[in-house]
Amino acid sequence: MRFGLRALAAALVSGTGASMRGVTTAGMTTAVMTLATVTTAGMTLAAVTAPPAAAESVPATRVGSLRGTVPVPPEARPADVSRPTTVVGRGTPASCTSQAFVGAVARGGVITFSCGPRPVTIRLTATAKVRNTSARVVVDGGGKVTLSGAGRRRILYMNTCDRAQVWTTSHCDDQPTPALTLQNLTFADGDSTGQRTDGGGGGAVFARGGRLKVVNSRFVRNRCDRTGPDLGGAAIRVLDQWHDLPVYVAGSSFENGVCSNGGALSGIGVSWQIVNSVFIGNRAVGRGANPATAGTPGGGNGGAVYADGNRYAIRIAGSLMTGNHANEGGGAVFFVSNDRSGSLRIERSTLRGNVSGGFETRGFPGVFYLGAGRAPQVVSSTLR
Repeated sequence: MRFGLRALAAALVSGTGASMRGVTTAGMTTAVMTLATVTTAGMTLAAVTAPPAAAESVPATRVGSLRGTVPVPPEARPADVSRPTTVVGRGTPASCTSQAFVGAVARGGVITFSCGPRPVTIRLTATAKVRNTSARVVVDGGGKVTLSGAGRRRILYMNTCDRAQVWTTSHCDDQPTPALTLQNLTFADGDSTGQRTDGGGGGAVFARGGRLKVVNSRFVRNRCDRTGPDLGGAAIRVLDQWHDLPVYVAGSSFENGVCSNGGALSGIGVSWQIVNSVFIGNRAVGRGANPATAGTPGGGNGGAVYADGNRYAIRIAGSLMTGNHANEGGGAVFFVSNDRSGSLRIERSTLRGNVSGGFETRGFPGVFYLGAGRAPQVVSSTLR
């Protein structure tokens, strides 16, 4: 993503000491946003300053609900797993091993678990990799399984353009399969630091090509590289989807992720439908934005969500974003459509206490937007 100072100035507010308090418009409430001036390359831009955000207190077991305030699209509903291809485990926690899970993912099909009656954590000793010869991969944890990267490795990887996973077509970046569904799982302590394939990122899950859907799952304490101008997605990084169809995220939560950009989600030219989900305490910790300011490593955009590209669309509906932080722009959401054809819609959602350390779009606390029209669409939502 590259945008000049003129575009940045248009998205922000010129002037000194401008402020806005308690403004309600078109179903959107904005509150206390204070602006100061920053001068660079002879231009005066408005930089946002705000007190540190306090993350909302949420029980450790809280997950976004499929029975939330917005109907879940049919495409985002859980897959049928009544006839599994592979059952990982033989009824005990000890039988649910990293090797068994990694092997099941490589074989593809519908994967369920039999690890006993209590919740279990599977600490992976290798990243599970989807083979591109698999038409469909469904992983269902039954609400009891945590997949852990143990702070050492990425948890799951799918890449239709990676020849090591079998290159199946000459148009690898636009093929319908594999179709990957992740549901009723927890992804914890994934870390893709140092992974550079296709730009890296995706501390828990990396996906390029095919289709991806995430349902009723929790992502916690995932990590990726702390610097880089276009590297992101502590929880999930997505590049390309078949026919530019959206990634569906429904009834899921993202907590305490850390990456250069996109403390939870990151995509390049990828559309998202995010429904009835929760984003809490995620951080974009890079410095210098994108393109990287001279003398900086770049990054720091999109505390929860980082999105870049041209023609793509993001819908955030029935969701909560609170206590997320970006060192540079977009404490909650950073959205840039380079050709200004992309769109961002926020509906029946609450964005509260998300800190943009450097810049955001006036009137939309926690959001930086460059896309179709002068502003994102905000309907029946609260931003403050």
